[in-house]
Amino acid sequence: MLQYSKDGITVSVMLDTRRPKSDGKYPVKIRVTSNRERRYYSTGKDLTPEEWETMPTTKARTLASVRKDIESSYQIVRSAVEDLAISGRFTLGALNTRLKGAVSDTVNTAFRAKMEALRKAQQVGNMLIYDNVLKGLERFAGSRIHFDSITVAWLKKYAQFLHDEGKAQTTIAIHLRTLRAILNIARQQGVIREAQYPFGRGSGQYHIQAGTGRKMALTLEQIGQIARYDDGRQTTARYRDYWLFLYLCNGINVADFVRLRYRDIINGEICFIRQKTEHTLRTLRDIRVVLTPPMQEIIDRWGNPRRPDAFIFPILTGREDAMKAKNKTKDLTHTINKRMNKIGDQLGIGPISTYTARHSFATVLKRAGANIAYISESLGHSDLKTTENYLASFEREEREKNAEILTKF
Repeated sequence: MLQYSKDGITVSVMLDTRRPKSDGKYPVKIRVTSNRERRYYSTGKDLTPEEWETMPTTKARTLASVRKDIESSYQIVRSAVEDLAISGRFTLGALNTRLKGAVSDTVNTAFRAKMEALRKAQQVGNMLIYDNVLKGLERFAGSRIHFDSITVAWLKKYAQFLHDEGKAQTTIAIHLRTLRAILNIARQQGVIREAQYPFGRGSGQYHIQAGTGRKMALTLEQIGQIARYDDGRQTTARYRDYWLFLYLCNGINVADFVRLRYRDIINGEICFIRQKTEHTLRTLRDIRVVLTPPMQEIIDRWGNPRRPDAFIFPILTGREDAMKAKNKTKDLTHTINKRMNKIGDQLGIGPISTYTARHSFATVLKRAGANIAYISESLGHSDLKTTENYLASFEREEREKNAEILTKF
């Protein structure tokens, strides 16, 4: 059968006869030996001793198919061994890390392994992002994208492909950052060598261009117009109030809004942790929001009956799995945006969305002279740079206003 040996490392296929299965067959494994230590990797195939003996020469269709699958598994392990040995980083531990999680020779399978890990962790939002990015990659380059094909030139063509599909620069940046995250994992596991890694800021590396944010913040006067808007429809009033609550509650994201419970109200403040950062920040920080009279009025109008474990607003029941909760959140976001866009048209303000509420919260505070560090903490940002991006439109407003002052002579 198949065998590779070099520099004291041996890779071979063997029938593991230590423990028979209930049907009398034994598992076929890939054995890697180095310095008298061994690691075994499953091929997912089981054979009888008789089948194993005839395997190299059999012409039976079923066994020939099994042989092909075993050879494929062997080649994956052998390639990993050779790559690590060539780079001078081979150890059985490094090999195990590289093969762990079914990271193989294609970007596609690495994406699917990551998506499965996110699904198991119930990080459905992130899983859907990876799924969307993978679909874009496969439209561009097919179902078997090899890591070594991703070069700076390849990335430039991919970015242009996304642009030609009509995607904004912000969306293109998300696609590229997600791909970069997969390559970072591959680099850590030794799937790609440092010299192959295409991302960075140096000469000859690919730098991801961030999108330029649209001006989305409203003035206090415009927010007041929204708060007073009434077309006589209860549905409009409900989603208008939901939007106002997002704004008043530190620009809270809809994913966090739907999860607020009455037990989160402590000493007159709403305390919550952003779902977006729950799995990424080592030190989780509570966001604290003073429960103002307008917020309490919205709760009184549209909230559930008050019980400590009850959700404040009647969106989730607590019986949903992660995917269903995600879909309910998306549906609510869509409905709020649809209603608020109609209000924006009626008031002559233009498009209004849940993002507008968040940006407006930050910008209104900045206009009032609030410290950017306080705004950043209130939004739950992990660094000031993210907050500065939110306030980019405000900075432009200030420059334009100051430029006008200079011409009043």
